[in-house]
Amino acid sequence: MTTTVPLPVPTVPRRLPATEPQTPYEQYVYAYPHQKAYRLLEDGPLLRDLWSTERLDALSLYVHVPFCEMRCGFCNLFTRTGAPEDVTRDFLGTLERQAQVTRQALEAQGEPIRFPLAAFGGGTPTYLTAAELSRLCDICENVMGADLQASSWSVETSPATATADRIGVLAERGATRLSIGVQSFIDEEARAAVRPQKRDEVEASLARLKAAGFPILNIDLIYGIEGQTERTFKVSLDAALTWEPEEVYLYPLYVRPLTGLSGRHATALQDWNEQRLRLYRYGRDHLLSAGYEQTSMRVFRRAGTAAVEDTDGSSISEYNQQAGMVGLGVGARSFTTDLHYTTDYAVAVPEVRRIIDDYIATPTAQFERAQWAFRMDGGERRRMYVLQHLLETTGLRAADYERRFATRFEDDFARQLASLLGKNWLRERGGTLALTPEGMAWADAVGPMFFSSRVRETMSSYRDR
Repeated sequence: MTTTVPLPVPTVPRRLPATEPQTPYEQYVYAYPHQKAYRLLEDGPLLRDLWSTERLDALSLYVHVPFCEMRCGFCNLFTRTGAPEDVTRDFLGTLERQAQVTRQALEAQGEPIRFPLAAFGGGTPTYLTAAELSRLCDICENVMGADLQASSWSVETSPATATADRIGVLAERGATRLSIGVQSFIDEEARAAVRPQKRDEVEASLARLKAAGFPILNIDLIYGIEGQTERTFKVSLDAALTWEPEEVYLYPLYVRPLTGLSGRHATALQDWNEQRLRLYRYGRDHLLSAGYEQTSMRVFRRAGTAAVEDTDGSSISEYNQQAGMVGLGVGARSFTTDLHYTTDYAVAVPEVRRIIDDYIATPTAQFERAQWAFRMDGGERRRMYVLQHLLETTGLRAADYERRFATRFEDDFARQLASLLGKNWLRERGGTLALTPEGMAWADAVGPMFFSSRVRETMSSYRDR
């Protein structure tokens, strides 16, 4: 029997800070900090210096393809719709130049370079033609040195672009995981989310993906669409389950500035929050009863399915979360121990097109330096570590935290700990802190509680564009 030793509840002032949750849906924390906290460096450090002290045998490669066939009403990702062939061709040419420079920077250490993990995201990578996808894979393998056949790698796709020829390229090149954004199997709900698609098209694309035999098929669904109920959500859940996907992601609908839904979603916030929480709990329980295991607020994995980062048998995922991610393409982020860096970021169509054009026109030598960046210090690394563990169902081991940082979690984050324990959103068992089921339902409010004042200030001063 495991002995549970409760953590002491720290004494905190009666007046709680501004970070106290006000809504269940403050922000999805998938990486810390958000790109809105990055700033342009006048004379950024050389990549060869940034990577000179990093581990190179356990890197992950992320390629951002900033193109889609359409822009969903909820989307605030860095992407452009309807890019003509000359733009995608020139983008790949620039990406190849960036890859050459990045590879040289990594090789300056003189150490072996290995990419056990890789991902093509966006945007929609399968917006590229089959020939362009082949070229992209060639760049990753022949220029960056990634062995895609030996790597665990994931690709995002959509119903309209999951064509037989594109899927064939990805299967031949050894893709491990295909993730398709369906959002809803009900045509009326898809239209309400400004995602015009037909269920027949969705089903046909899923048939192609299933026939290709990828080890992991993921289906994305969204809840909180105007008019959506448990009954209609069940239609989409059951439709997804008929394809026996290894993973199902359930995303709450967000309406963000400069997106297609920003002026159209009329539901009052309180009613909308209640709808989303109600649908989340329904979807969670439905998937759990169908034999899936919850690994985070959004991720449900069929029992016995290994995560893509675990399918090669290595234990590198935690390292890649702290550092070791190499990004290529406009909008891609790279993580080193002391600096997170990327390119410029925007949401509005004119700004996105300008940034893509600027990327294509970037002189090769400019890729030798980090440009838009956020400097990490010990405090920020602590926060990133907490977020990466506490927002997962496996939780955070206090002893591991103390071993890594030589400080105690309950001392470093006394206020947050008191608040979470007081709300019964956090439990402690056998030295592991984990969110309770209700705490997991509020994960998008829990995450921002751990943002530093520096991150909050830089994000709040960012001008949406």
